[in-house]
Amino acid sequence: MPNCLTLKKSNCKNCYKCIRHCPVKSIRFSGNQAHIIGNECILCGQCFVVCPQNAKEIVNETEKAKVLLASGDPVVVSLAPSFIANYDGVGIESMRDALKKLGFYDAEETAVGATMVKRDYERLLREEGRDILISSCCHSVNLLIQKYFPRELAYLADTVSPMQAHCIDIKKRIPGAKTVFIGPCVAKKDEAEHYEGIVDAVLTFEELTEWLAEENIELEKKITPKEESLARFFPTSGGILKTMTERLPEYTYMVVDGVENCIAALREIEQGKIHKCFIEMSACVGSCIGGPVMEKYHRHPVEDYMAVSNFAGKKDFETPQPEIAVMKKSFEYIERKSSMPTETEITEILRQMGKFTPAQELNCGSCGYDTCREKAIAIYQGKAEISMCLPFLKEKAESFSDTIVKNTPNGLIVLNDKLEVQQINSAACKIMNIRSASDVLGDQVIRILDPSVFVKVLESGRGIYDDHVYLAEYGKYIEQTVVYDKESHMLICIMRDITSEENEREKKENISRQTIEVADKVVDKQMRIVQEIASLLGETAAETKIALSKLKESISNE
Repeated sequence: MPNCLTLKKSNCKNCYKCIRHCPVKSIRFSGNQAHIIGNECILCGQCFVVCPQNAKEIVNETEKAKVLLASGDPVVVSLAPSFIANYDGVGIESMRDALKKLGFYDAEETAVGATMVKRDYERLLREEGRDILISSCCHSVNLLIQKYFPRELAYLADTVSPMQAHCIDIKKRIPGAKTVFIGPCVAKKDEAEHYEGIVDAVLTFEELTEWLAEENIELEKKITPKEESLARFFPTSGGILKTMTERLPEYTYMVVDGVENCIAALREIEQGKIHKCFIEMSACVGSCIGGPVMEKYHRHPVEDYMAVSNFAGKKDFETPQPEIAVMKKSFEYIERKSSMPTETEITEILRQMGKFTPAQELNCGSCGYDTCREKAIAIYQGKAEISMCLPFLKEKAESFSDTIVKNTPNGLIVLNDKLEVQQINSAACKIMNIRSASDVLGDQVIRILDPSVFVKVLESGRGIYDDHVYLAEYGKYIEQTVVYDKESHMLICIMRDITSEENEREKKENISRQTIEVADKVVDKQMRIVQEIASLLGETAAETKIALSKLKESISNE
């Protein structure tokens, strides 16, 4: 993982938004977490911008800057020209005053270094006659070419960035100075780390804003015009071209911004279609004023451009041009370690994704990859998981639920809140003698069932469970459960056919009733016999009763 980007694992909700917006797909998913692949990432910062959970974080170097200040060495700020767009109405003088209150020795505009860089671009075209020259100010563009278009490295201007040119100049002018660059870019942190000894720390505008707030330092809104400040245009799309006063007629000068557009242009160059061209390339749409920190916290493309335009002068900064050797910068190929699968392996992975024919390759992009084949390659490389395919998961879930619905012995009916039949399974059709589900789908439930129970559940929101109901029109007994799902606004009716059970119960009841009737008849007959015998023995019984009564009385009296 790049040192300047970190991930708060607990915040990653596995939404795939970062991979969908990553132009080079340098994010790996594992264990429901996103992981940035360091040797593939170009540090454009789009994952940081789009993450809805703020799971992507830019490494904070404020403490590093404070350590530099505590060293006792003069620490000078190189302030990116886009500051004028981020801090409304605050000029370089006010920024310098605030930064000095933080303990910095001085603060200067990176646009001074930009003047040196544009002069070197003009020299490369004029003296070396480069066929194609791509600006090297944007570190993300440099990484894109170094990692994905190594054959175009020859066209990348071997010139330091404005940040580097300015910090080299600061260290030359001020003995023992340390430099801190402040801007809207993530990639500059990596550039400073990779090319050691030039820039000692990099802060974003966000880090600076938080630091100023901690120290209760307010920025004074004051701008002093400066005619010699044309290079302040650098952070805008086409800003480099605006500062180039020397245009060679045989060259085409053009601007390409946004990583997708840069990739398309590099592919054209790769195909040999482009010649005699100077291309200003920026990874961010709108160039640096559209940088990730600006885009996330201060995205006003029109206002920001106007702020830069009004701040910029019409002449170059009055600064001496360094020697050619000082402005030189080398770019090496950065190898990516991902291996490519064979066609057979891709086909096998596509099959696991439920893609057995080209027609099933929807290429919907919901997983973040443009095509199902790209997704299959990412799975092979360990960057993606099969479960990231939403149509596949949907189809699998529907297939699983359909299997349950179709094979359950219980009847299932689903109604919307208008009591219209949305789904009915074969078991329910059998209970109600319905030939086909299509005969009732979309119809009011009253056509097949008494709607009163559904109305009751819908109005009360409380389900009715295991209710015994006789469906007279169908001659069926059912055990019925009706529940209402508030989220989907659906009524679900589960019916268990208990007709055979009820018939068996009635049969047993009939047998019991018949047995009782027979027993009653036997008892009646026996009672008649007893009564006849009693009538014959009546006198004797009466005398005996009188005798016993007298005996009882005599005993009681004693």
